[in-house]
Amino acid sequence: MRSLVPLFVLALPFLEIAGFIVVGSEIGVLATLGLIILSIFVGVFLLRFQGLGLIQKIREETAAGRTPKRELVHGVMLVFAAFLLIIPGFITDIIGLLLFIPAVRDFGWRCISDRVVVVNSGERPRRRPDTSRIKDRVIELDPEDYSSKPDPDSPWNPKP
Repeated sequence: MRSLVPLFVLALPFLEIAGFIVVGSEIGVLATLGLIILSIFVGVFLLRFQGLGLIQKIREETAAGRTPKRELVHGVMLVFAAFLLIIPGFITDIIGLLLFIPAVRDFGWRCISDRVVVVNSGERPRRRPDTSRIKDRVIELDPEDYSSKPDPDSPWNPKP
């Protein structure tokens, strides 16, 4: 399966061009361009509409004290789906529209749920700073090495 993904990504531009040719010959050039522009608007609209609902679900899960792993993965899938709809092409549009269907996203979640790990930043073990490195950066000055009087030759002094 993993070896097919790079092959599909390499073949995708050629498949999209073939899709443009087939669809353009069936419905015409202007209708094909109209469909491409429509898919961009649909992608932006669906991302906004479903994204707001997803943010509400993430807030509910967090307020209930649960980790919103599923909702975060669904959010990533929605962003990817909108990106696929914005890219011109009919194959990417079909894949993007499929990812907007919650049942398809749930299937994707079941496939990768055992690999998803969410780490709360407050639970990370804290390391003590390496004191030897800090000592290397400290410059000790004697009182005669510095003064608090302004330097009359400094270029930063205002000119009278």
